Amino acid sequence: MTSGSLDFHLFKGRSLIPWKVRYKIVQGLASALLYLHEECVLHRDIKASNIMLDSTFNAKLGDFGLARLVDHEKGSQTTLLAGTLGYIAPECHRTGKASKDSDVYSFGIVVLEIACGRRSIEPTYDDQQASLVAWIWEAYGNQMLLDVADEKLSKDFNVKEMEYLLLVGLWCAHPSRSMRPSIRQAIQVLNFEAAPPNLSSKMPVRNYDDTPSTSIITISEPGSLSITMPR
Repeated sequence: MTSGSLDFHLFKGRSLIPWKVRYKIVQGLASALLYLHEECVLHRDIKASNIMLDSTFNAKLGDFGLARLVDHEKGSQTTLLAGTLGYIAPECHRTGKASKDSDVYSFGIVVLEIACGRRSIEPTYDDQQASLVAWIWEAYGNQMLLDVADEKLSKDFNVKEMEYLLLVGLWCAHPSRSMRPSIRQAIQVLNFEAAPPNLSSKMPVRNYDDTPSTSIITISEPGSLSITMPR
C-alpha cells in the first residue's frame, strides 16, 4: 500500500486528500464493514491508521489482530477491553464487550475525522473542542454544521455530501448503542437512498440501560482476513 495509512494524510500532512477521494474512502470502508458483519466478524479496532491506501488512494481495511467471530447462539461472552482510545464505544469501557454497534461507533469516529481533518481527541484544544464528537454535535445544534469541515479543503467539497457525511458520523457515534444505525442503514444514507437521521440538537447523555446488541463476540482465535474496498 504505497500511499501509507489514512492518518498520515489526514493528521501528518503527507498530502491533502481531495473531497471526492475522501467520500470514496468512507463508502469503501462502509462496504468492507458491511461484508465483515454479514460474515459474522467484528473488527474491534477500526481507526484511521488501520485504513491503508494504494498509489491511487483505493483503500483496504487492515490489522485484524483483534478481530473475532460473532456467535448469536451462545449469549454474552466476556472479554478484555480492546481497541484504541478515542475509537472505543462508551459501553465497551463499562462492559469490556464488543458488538456490531461498537464497530459502527468506531466507523462513525473515522467518518468524522475524514470530514474534519482532525483526531477524535485533541488534548491541546480547550474543553469545548477536545472531543471531536462533542464539538461537531454542538455545531450541529447551533445550525453551523458545515463550519466543522476541514479547513484545508478551502470549502472545495460537495455541500450535500459533507452534510450527510457529518450526520452519518454523529449517528454512528451516538453515545447510546441502541440509537446507532446498522452499517447497512448508514450506507443507504451515504448513497442518498434514505433520508439523513433527525438527531437531537444537543449531544445525548449515554443511556446505561441500553438494550444489549444481539451480536456479541466469542473468545476465539482471529482469522487472517484482508478486505479490499471497492474502487
